[in-house]
Amino acid sequence: MSVKKTAFRLTRKHVVALGAAATVAALALTPAASASARKDEARTSPAKPTVVLVHGAFADSSSWNGVVERLRKDGYPVLAVANPLRGLASDAEYLHSVLDHVKGPVVLAGHSYGGAVISEAAADSPQVKALVYIAAFSPDKGESALELSNKYPGSTLGPTLDAVPFPLPGGGTGTDLYIKPDKFHHQFAADVPARVADLMAATQRPVASSALEEGATAAAWKTIPSYTLIATEDYNIPPAAQRFMARRAHAHTTEVKASHAVTVSRPQAVTRVIEQAARDTSE
Repeated sequence: MSVKKTAFRLTRKHVVALGAAATVAALALTPAASASARKDEARTSPAKPTVVLVHGAFADSSSWNGVVERLRKDGYPVLAVANPLRGLASDAEYLHSVLDHVKGPVVLAGHSYGGAVISEAAADSPQVKALVYIAAFSPDKGESALELSNKYPGSTLGPTLDAVPFPLPGGGTGTDLYIKPDKFHHQFAADVPARVADLMAATQRPVASSALEEGATAAAWKTIPSYTLIATEDYNIPPAAQRFMARRAHAHTTEVKASHAVTVSRPQAVTRVIEQAARDTSE
């Protein structure tokens, strides 16, 4: 009888000891296994490109906020650049300096006049794998934003502008263009709530008139895949002009019923186009 009790006690101890040893072994192996799995996943899943966003005239980087939020939620590194809006060549040079500090592949998106800037800057930026034009200009060499805007009827921007002189650093006087606050909502952001449009009007960044008149010296869309979102209710850049530029660039094209401020009113649609460009560059 005592032998049986002893045998039972020994068996129970063995079970407990073996269970504890298995638990310790499992705990010891789990971190290594997880690390290995993460490394395998990293090897099979290429890093997502950085999305660089460039605003246009009468806006600032905050106009991309809804897009930035969605891109970051989907795992994309994002940088919204403060476009100087002083001149096409100098603005492109500034953007080029920013791109030089971005590691890895880039999807470059521009809104409005920002499209002209990305076309110029990307010509000498080999890490740019796709260009995305959001209700934007994509000029050919020698063309200006103003020329393209006037190519087709439909823009009502001119009468809404307020011209303000400013001193140039080297002497002389330049002209800044603002949209008059009482005209801003209808002209620029008709599908944005009035309270938001009023804030946008108060914080708008003026563009130097010379920047809109300056001809492009490069057209990166000729060698880099391009994607275009056309805002069909745009009163700044006629939709017909946007379609002309998209066809000429053989761009992947999406049309959205939206105002010129499509980055604010339809951020999800804008995000979809940018992410399509990003996915295509990774395939």
